[in-house]
Amino acid sequence: DMVSFSQYITVLFKSPEYLLKFWNSVILVGPIVVFQLIVACLASYGFARYEGKLRQIIFFSYIILMLMPYQVTLVPNYLVSSWLKLLDTNWAIWLPGIVSPFAVFLLTKFMKRIPQSMIEAAQIDGAGEWQIFRKICIPLCKGAICSAAILVFIDYWNMVEQPLILLSDAEKHPLSVYLSRINSGEVGLAFAVATIYMIPCLLVFLYGEEYLVDGITYQGGVKG
Repeated sequence: DMVSFSQYITVLFKSPEYLLKFWNSVILVGPIVVFQLIVACLASYGFARYEGKLRQIIFFSYIILMLMPYQVTLVPNYLVSSWLKLLDTNWAIWLPGIVSPFAVFLLTKFMKRIPQSMIEAAQIDGAGEWQIFRKICIPLCKGAICSAAILVFIDYWNMVEQPLILLSDAEKHPLSVYLSRINSGEVGLAFAVATIYMIPCLLVFLYGEEYLVDGITYQGGVKG
């Protein structure tokens, strides 16, 4: 009946469970974003630079995995995590996220747009593969990398199925699971939690909006 900020005070200062779930989300999502981009940059460079049947088969496999909804791969992930004895640990969430194919697919398409003449000129000047990767490919794909980081962060910040299946300990669940469990009798509290829950995604988007648009519209080449 009346607008009140008491729910926000309750969430931020009187609810240690909320802060615990918030840090659980940060701990789960942060390593996935960082290491998925590292793996994606290295793998994308290999896919973009080299041709051959093996490369085509592996890249086609990545596309097939990317087209599958996560619910399809959830059971295999559970079985593999159980076999590796990783259930109820953060590694059960980290490992599938780090090797996710989305960022590899996105960055490969951008790296293939880099003019071959630039790479050949660098090779003539004596640049090795690592120098080409670090000084040519990464700077030119900066927009795509930021775009991938934003999309990956938002995707895993909102994950619910993975922690519910792979983490039986409720103390390790992220904020997204905590939000889904607030009952209907606490509508004001649920709204406050949801509002604060959206802030990290909004900040990431607003900070990287220019890179996101640049990454989507970039067609390759050198900027003057």
